[in-house]
Amino acid sequence: MTPETVLTVMQQTLQLISVLIAAILLPALFIGLLVSMFQAATSINEQTLTFIPKLFITLLVLMVAGPWMLSMLISFTRRLFEDIPFLIG
Repeated sequence: MTPETVLTVMQQTLQLISVLIAAILLPALFIGLLVSMFQAATSINEQTLTFIPKLFITLLVLMVAGPWMLSMLISFTRRLFEDIPFLIG
């Protein structure tokens, strides 16, 4: 296995991880920003107020996008297993 092959596989892995993590974290970041703006406007300084909406939106995203995320992981793993003979040499 050449170093270029290892780097290509690692690059594809990191890209997949980045897409999957972004799909979860970006909605939570957006909701956290909205709640923070609400807190700043109303002068409510409760730390736990941001936790519940972020948790809810994260669970909602996992329920909605979970099958898509799982299919991406399965297809990547299947492709990686199928490419093992070509990767080894």
